[in-house]
Amino acid sequence: MSNPHDLVTMAKAYTPTLSELQAFVACGKTLSTTDAAKELGLTQSAVSRAVISLENRMGVALFHRARQRLSLSDTGRAFLPDAEAILSDLDRSVLRAMAFGSNQVIRLACLPTLAERWLVPRLHSFSQLAPQVTFDIASRLDMPDFAKTPFDLAIHHLDQAPPGSEATPLMDEYLIAIASPALARQIRFDTHAQDLTEESRLLTRYPLLQQETRPHLWLDWFGASAIDPVTFTRGARFAHFGMVVTAARAGMGVGLVPELLVEDELRLGTLDRVSDRRMRGSTYALIEPARRGGPASDTEFRDWLIREAQRHAD
Repeated sequence: MSNPHDLVTMAKAYTPTLSELQAFVACGKTLSTTDAAKELGLTQSAVSRAVISLENRMGVALFHRARQRLSLSDTGRAFLPDAEAILSDLDRSVLRAMAFGSNQVIRLACLPTLAERWLVPRLHSFSQLAPQVTFDIASRLDMPDFAKTPFDLAIHHLDQAPPGSEATPLMDEYLIAIASPALARQIRFDTHAQDLTEESRLLTRYPLLQQETRPHLWLDWFGASAIDPVTFTRGARFAHFGMVVTAARAGMGVGLVPELLVEDELRLGTLDRVSDRRMRGSTYALIEPARRGGPASDTEFRDWLIREAQRHAD
């Protein structure tokens, strides 16, 4: 049976040092030990030794050498972007640690348009309550895997909460059909039908803007009608609701979006509803990995978020 200490020693044996990676990347970009040495502020011999050490460590040739000229081998060419990414990730991590200092950090993943239009505008009030907390927020359309990503928390759809996680429901989503004021006036003039099939027939005369990650929304909206469902899925497709809103505001067609994401546009009159109907969508939730207790900052944020969601619902 292998000794764990021996396995750790073996892993260290083929793990490159920082100086080896830096020398390889500099040589890989310049194809010159002289230019790489100038870039790194080292001697040419030091750069050459670092590259040779890396090749010996990996047991492969990363460069072809001919008449004091370098060219990347196939292995070196394949490894170069990975090595650059490793150094870039390290730089970002160091800068992030320097920026946060001794503050408590909440690393949060959130649906893009919900973050931009609902969460971020409210964060100032939390910062007043907990000035020692700093946020590192990333927009994510997919539910992150807490085991493989650095996130502490996520705001996502409740039904996307992974097994074993803890989910706190925040608020229900209600979708409405919206368009530019000019297009909305035209559609509202046309759609006096009380019958869903008739409304479907009239609305499908106009472009229906599609949300790429939730392609079923228009199908759900017109689900009980007798119209060919293929007609509901035709139209420009966009990656997230923020793009759908922008397209609708520009007059490209009719968007089906969560009401809470367009409250400002409806109030300002840059978008109008084309139907009085509202369709229940998903439930937004705060999702966190299962664990025995978490940082006090997570608890503070959870309590504040629940209050904000309740205030919005009221």
